[in-house]
Amino acid sequence: MAKSSTPVTKKKPAPRKPAAPPQAAAAFDRALPEIEALSPDQLIAIKLDIPRAVAQVLGVLPGLLALRPAIAEALPKHEFALLDRLETYALAAWYAHLLWLSTGAAESELKPLLAEAVPLRENLLGDAEALARRGLLDADAVAEIRAGQGHIDTANDLVALSALFGGSWPEISRKTAATEAEVKRAGEIGPQLLAALGIREHGKGPGPTEAADHRARAFALLVHAYDQIRRAVAYLRWNEGDAATIAPSIYKSRGGRATGASDVAPEPDDAEDAPAPTGPGAPPPAAGTAPVAVPPGPGPQAPPGPVSAVAPASG
Repeated sequence: MAKSSTPVTKKKPAPRKPAAPPQAAAAFDRALPEIEALSPDQLIAIKLDIPRAVAQVLGVLPGLLALRPAIAEALPKHEFALLDRLETYALAAWYAHLLWLSTGAAESELKPLLAEAVPLRENLLGDAEALARRGLLDADAVAEIRAGQGHIDTANDLVALSALFGGSWPEISRKTAATEAEVKRAGEIGPQLLAALGIREHGKGPGPTEAADHRARAFALLVHAYDQIRRAVAYLRWNEGDAATIAPSIYKSRGGRATGASDVAPEPDDAEDAPAPTGPGAPPPAAGTAPVAVPPGPGPQAPPGPVSAVAPASG
C-alpha cells in the first residue's frame, strides 16, 4: 500500500459538545428514513454512554473529513456518503437519546437539575481551564465550552466536560481537584437537563416504546457508519500507525473509566482496534494472526468485537 502523504497524527482529538436540540432535531428528521429502514437484525446492543460517544465522534470528525481526498484515492469504492453524513448520524443519535430520556422526565425536575448543574459546570470548567493551561487538556475545546451561555449550553457543556475529562482521566486524575464522581455526574445530568428543558418548551415527546425504538435504530446507524469509516482509516494509515488516534473506538475510551448512567455494560473485548487492512501493498499480518478483510460493498456492517444483535428495547 502506498504511504499516505498526510502527516502522522500525534494529538488526540478532543470531544466536542453536541449541537443544541433544534439542530439535533433537524438532523434526526434528515436521518429518519434511514433510521426507520433498518431491520431488527441490524440493531445492536447499547453498551456505552451515547452522549459521550456522540461527543467523541464530533471531536474526530474534522480530522476524518481532512482525510476524505486520501480515502477517495486509496479506496475509490468506499461509501463516502457515510463520512459525509456522519455528523447527521451523530446528532440524530443524540436527539433520539434525548427523546428517550424525556419519556421518563418531568418539567418539575427542571429547577433541582439546574440547581445542581450550574455549579457543577462552573467547578469542572474551572478545573478544565487549569489543566488546559498546563497542556493536559485541549485549550480550544475548553474555550469553546466556556463560551456557552444559557440553560441549553449548560447541559451540552456538561456532556462535553464529562467526555473531555473521561477521555484523559488516567493522565489527569492525580492532577486535578475534579473527582471521578463529578465527571460521571456531569455525563448524567447534562442529557437529563436537556430532556426537562424540552418538556417545558414542547411537552412530552413520543411514547416510551417508539422513543426506545428510534434510539436503538439511530444508535445502530451511527455505529455502523463510524465503524466503516474506521476501517477505511485503518487501511489508509496502517504505515503511520495513528489510525486509533484519528478514529478511536467509541467502545473503549482511551481515557478514564468515568461513565454516564445510560446503558453502560461490559464492552466488547476486541472493540478497541479497527480491523487490520488488507489489499495490494498492505503489510502482512503478524505471525499467528489471520488477516481481516475490509468488508466490500455498501451497507451497514457489524461493529468491531462481539456485539450481539438485539431487538429494540424499551430502555
